[in-house]
Amino acid sequence: MPAPQKDGPRANRDIRGVRDVQLIDDTGLNRGVVPFFDALALAEEVGLDLVEIAPNSVPPVCKLLDYGRFRFNEQKKQNEARKKQKTVEVKEIKLRPGIDKHDYDTKMKAVHRFFEEGDKVKVTLRFRGREMAHQDIGLRLLERVKNETQEIAKVESEPMLEGRQMIMILAPR
Repeated sequence: MPAPQKDGPRANRDIRGVRDVQLIDDTGLNRGVVPFFDALALAEEVGLDLVEIAPNSVPPVCKLLDYGRFRFNEQKKQNEARKKQKTVEVKEIKLRPGIDKHDYDTKMKAVHRFFEEGDKVKVTLRFRGREMAHQDIGLRLLERVKNETQEIAKVESEPMLEGRQMIMILAPR
């Protein structure tokens, strides 16, 4: 049964199949090409680990460092990167063709707030019953939404009819 693969760089005796390595010591000084077992003995002598930094180069580049601290710092960097990234959500606003002015204004305030937060907005216009015969009213309403938000948003998906609803997706500029 094959040995399980570890994530991250190989260290010490996990480095296999190499005769020579390009060695960088704990001070950052390049020691040149050294036989693997001499590099491993030097690492044990100093009390550090031999860590493979560039496995694809010929010969592989290995560095003397504290592997536990190295892994800890790598995890810390990944966590910081994860904290800084912003996930874009798609918020949905539902409208009807016969929406009143005040209701429309309230929905538009919500749309503006979503764009300020950096989210995309999916505007859904639902038709019921005989409203399907007057799809032009719905199209004009979505055009009005597009015109009012053109300074702060761009149209990602033009208005299109899917069954009984018309959908348009807007993304912040």
